[in-house]
Amino acid sequence: MQFPESWLRTFVDPQLSTDELAHALTMAGLEVEDLRPAAPATSKIVVGRVLEVVKHPDADKLNVCQVDAGTGATLNIVCGAPNVAPGIKVPVALVGAELPPAEEGGEPFRIKLSKLRGVESQGMLCSARELKLSEDHSGLLILPEDTPIGEDIRKTLTLDDTVFEIKLTPNKADCLSVFGVARETAAITGAPLKSPVFEPVAVTLDEKLPVKISAPDLCGRFSGRVIRGVNARAKSPQWMVQRLERSGQRSISALVDISNYVMLELGRPSHVFDLDKIHGAMDVRWGQPGESLKLLNGNTVEVDGTVGVIADDHHLESLAGIMGGDSTAVSLDTQNIYLEAAFWWPDSIRGRSRRYNFSTDAGHRFERGVDWATTVEHIERISQLILDICGGSAGPIDDQTVNVPKRAPVKMRVERANRIIGVKISADEIAQIFTRLGLTFDRDGDTFSVMPPSYRFDIEIEEDLIEEVARIYGFEKIPANPPVATSEMRATNETQRSIHTIRHELAARDYAETVNFSFVDAEWEADFAGNSDPVRVVNPIASQYSVMRTSLFGSLINVLRFNLNRRADRVRVFETGRVFVRDAAVKAGELTVEGFAQPKMVGALAYGPVLDEQWGAASRAVDFFDVKGDLDALLAPLQARYVKAEHPALHPGRSARIEVDGRAVGWIGELHPRWMQKYDLPHAPILFEIEADALIRRALPNPTEVSKFPPVRRDIAVVVDQKIEAQALLDELQKALSDDACRTVQRVAIFDEFRPKSNTSGSLAPHEKSLAFRVTLQDTGGTLQDETVDQAIQVLVERLARVYGARLRG
Repeated sequence: MQFPESWLRTFVDPQLSTDELAHALTMAGLEVEDLRPAAPATSKIVVGRVLEVVKHPDADKLNVCQVDAGTGATLNIVCGAPNVAPGIKVPVALVGAELPPAEEGGEPFRIKLSKLRGVESQGMLCSARELKLSEDHSGLLILPEDTPIGEDIRKTLTLDDTVFEIKLTPNKADCLSVFGVARETAAITGAPLKSPVFEPVAVTLDEKLPVKISAPDLCGRFSGRVIRGVNARAKSPQWMVQRLERSGQRSISALVDISNYVMLELGRPSHVFDLDKIHGAMDVRWGQPGESLKLLNGNTVEVDGTVGVIADDHHLESLAGIMGGDSTAVSLDTQNIYLEAAFWWPDSIRGRSRRYNFSTDAGHRFERGVDWATTVEHIERISQLILDICGGSAGPIDDQTVNVPKRAPVKMRVERANRIIGVKISADEIAQIFTRLGLTFDRDGDTFSVMPPSYRFDIEIEEDLIEEVARIYGFEKIPANPPVATSEMRATNETQRSIHTIRHELAARDYAETVNFSFVDAEWEADFAGNSDPVRVVNPIASQYSVMRTSLFGSLINVLRFNLNRRADRVRVFETGRVFVRDAAVKAGELTVEGFAQPKMVGALAYGPVLDEQWGAASRAVDFFDVKGDLDALLAPLQARYVKAEHPALHPGRSARIEVDGRAVGWIGELHPRWMQKYDLPHAPILFEIEADALIRRALPNPTEVSKFPPVRRDIAVVVDQKIEAQALLDELQKALSDDACRTVQRVAIFDEFRPKSNTSGSLAPHEKSLAFRVTLQDTGGTLQDETVDQAIQVLVERLARVYGARLRG
């Protein structure tokens, strides 16, 4: 929100300097981002009247002017402006004057007594561009006829004004106008507020344009008026143009300027239609599939049932609450107009501009909430300005109220306000604060019942009122006391570790953390998750971020490609983040969305050599078992099962499903060759993705006695069919440990696999393989005897033979 200080002070004029006023607004929540002068420094530039204009004797494009600048003597000034004429009043730079530099940071331009083509020039007549007031250099800046001759131009044009730029939070829609900021300023400083008075204009026509509101959930109130016989070519007053320009608006034409001016003044976006271009009656409704509208900005947009429109009997006229249509736009030839001011429900406007990739001042205000109670008063204000500037005859106001918000009183307890704010504020002082804010209330002891005004969409609950009390009371008055709390030791949950601990452990294993968006390219979901129906983003920030991810693989591959494109040859990255999966069992809650599960996952990727190039170790590429070892270290002391399975993103023969306590918690494997080729990767990276909860949970330490007797190790080599997985044999050996004969078995681990070549003969058939297991036995009660060890080994071998037909290798 940008506006000149002089405009603000026409509504409220606190006895504060510019800097003090800016500080007061900032401390009350209206952050003043920037203060800048309305115009650069100048000197010795005054108001002058051109008395006479004659052609320069030696230059066709120059004129010799006689100018009265209030100096007591007529000045002879050579001027080349096309609009110079006798009788006009313009800025005159006297000899010795300083004008703003041509370029920022340059030296000021000084006016000297000079000769132009042999004619002496005793100064310069100035355009708005030469004074750095605007980019208009079409001619001299012509001043109003009642401007005093000889007056300093800085006083005439209030060039010592200051432009305020305020950064507003989304809830402060009531301050998206100069009067709204003035209302806040009055409440903050206690200065009197000069509220505008809206006198009804004289009604000289008996004409109304038929309007029907077919969508009360779109438009709650619609006010309009017919005005005929306007002069659209009338010039906007200088004071209006000046205020618009200092508020960041370009002057376009009188009718458009008036609409923009009232929007900035009162926060009321309105629209002016060319009445002669409207066909029949108007209908305020939701759009229909297949309809399109060419807007004022030249874009043609397609609408549907979620977009509000104003239509006549033939076609669409306007995008409701956002932008008017090109077909009914006013022009310099417009003679009859229809003036509209409406209340649009914020939810019906919110997000529609972003859908079409543009934003408007009107949409910005309506989606935050605009006062529904003042449409008629504001129509009167706009009408009066149009009649004063453009002339014409006005008809009666057609005001239709069909569905406006119903506000309920909001209660606030003094005791709760004091507890939240942290200081004691009396009920009487709170009553004064509410009065300064213009809030009507009933008081029952220390409880207030406040009726929110129609322009305050941000007051709904008790905490909103407490915030208002704190703002006006003054944040600077609230002491910065340190918190007072009992210091105590709290028990830690040893069965869990934080996600930060896991991040540190991954970093310690040479993985660098990466952070990515949760929304990704739909193609990634299809490739890396096999998901053809992902959760789609309604308004994506970019086309490649159109869906919510169900896997971290896509993001990790994208990071790998980014690094490879910058000639990295060894990449280790990980990410902790949420994925988004449809799940009808999920109910709505404070941190959940109904129908969608949002589990946190931990994913990692390794690419390139295992170690950086060095003399102490031979270089080799990272493989499945390197990354599996990293994952095992993360899971410890838990032991995961790796079950051969296929995943859309992974190599079908080099991938596994990760299971913990019988539950699938993730995947690990080498990237599928298909995606290596598609995403132009020279080598296959190894990836894993696992639920964060599986890594966070851990069992309590279980103390065991350390045996003082030596362990015994025995190796078993068994022959089985190649279709039998090694994990199945390990699982069966683990079950055998419950047998009493195997009570001394401490550990069973596989350490070798052998498959015969098809062209060799030996003890193994072509369809068989040999698996070797190392069994570690130890007892705390004494040294193990050979009989005990042999019996345990026999039980293990017999169990494998019975279940899988295994035999000892000869």
